[in-house]
Amino acid sequence: MKKKVTLKQIAKELDVSVSTVSKALRNSSEISLDTREKVQAFAKLYNYRPNNIAISLKNRKSKNIGVIIPEIVHHFFTMVISGIENVANSNGYNVIVCLSNESFAREVVNMEMLAHGSIDGFIMSLSKETQEKGDYHHLREVVNQGMPLVMFDRVADEIYCDKVVIDDAQAAYNAVNHLIATGCRKIAIITTEDHVSVGKLRTLGYQNALQDAGIPFNENLVVKVDGEEACEKAVHQLLKYQVVDGIFGVNELFAIIAMREALKRGFKVPEDIAVIGFTDGILSKYSNPPLSTVVQHGFEIGVMAGQMLIDKLEERETEDHYRTEVIKTSLELRESTR
Repeated sequence: MKKKVTLKQIAKELDVSVSTVSKALRNSSEISLDTREKVQAFAKLYNYRPNNIAISLKNRKSKNIGVIIPEIVHHFFTMVISGIENVANSNGYNVIVCLSNESFAREVVNMEMLAHGSIDGFIMSLSKETQEKGDYHHLREVVNQGMPLVMFDRVADEIYCDKVVIDDAQAAYNAVNHLIATGCRKIAIITTEDHVSVGKLRTLGYQNALQDAGIPFNENLVVKVDGEEACEKAVHQLLKYQVVDGIFGVNELFAIIAMREALKRGFKVPEDIAVIGFTDGILSKYSNPPLSTVVQHGFEIGVMAGQMLIDKLEERETEDHYRTEVIKTSLELRESTR
């Protein structure tokens, strides 16, 4: 049985572009007869078959961009979508958004469904379950078939594609350093399980800030949770058994839940416990007291991701050239810190 190959492998073997292979397999008159015959013969010899995810290569000019995000409730993802739509619409592209709901299976189904419906390329942030599994076969299929993919926020280093991220470790370092600079010494972190890449990096930034300030690391002040309900219970236990004068939440909800629990237990914020979060959403602005937070600039991330994808689709960037863009963060200081 002959080994199956991808569009990329055929293109490399015959020293042509992936788009030339795709058009030759569709018998497009844009491609010379000689090239069409060579590509088709090679594909037949190696039993090439397009997969479900790559089926939209039959219509690369649908002018549709598929966006897959883990959830919609977080302000960050809504701002990213807004940025993507801004640059996409100004370039004549439509945006179709799907939610994975943090599920690996939903992520794969969404990708197959969108591709089957004629999508020119994808922009996505990985689900927690995908990162936990470490199974990226659906992403490899997309990349190997020559379909442009841009990942943002939660990304997979194993997949070679364009990416837009922030420096999560540095952003967390800056947030914790602010707590330290205002007198906090017993700082807790409310973070995610390690399989979530951004949570792991933000925890690293927390540890580095403590180390640079000469503050001993205390494992009892590291609270790892998976979801808001678990966060509420964990913070309740933390404040019951540990002395804390500062809390860093790796996302907006974790920080606000922690602040609420502190207030319920009679602590004053920020006099007794200062709190700082991550992502400057509506909840941060209107919480009581208003929450100091890291600003991720989600709109700018969306604009960058959209532009990177469109540059690939319009062939302004070569197919085999990938880059990672790092968007700078900032601190928005409010009444939850000293």
